[in-house]
Amino acid sequence: MASHCSICEKKKIVGYSVSHASNKTKRAFRPNLQRVHAVVKGATKRIMVCTACIKSGKIQKAI
Repeated sequence: MASHCSICEKKKIVGYSVSHASNKTKRAFRPNLQRVHAVVKGATKRIMVCTACIKSGKIQKAI
């Protein structure tokens, strides 16, 4: 499964979980990806798109 947005190329970034005692452990911040049917170059395809691209109207959903 794709781990990045097909439109804006948003992907996971790595950071730290920091406890109250300032202990740091690695973690991943993943984008909110949804599988949608969209019109791409005149054809209907199923692509992984982040919710920010869906809300902004960067894709045209297929019916």
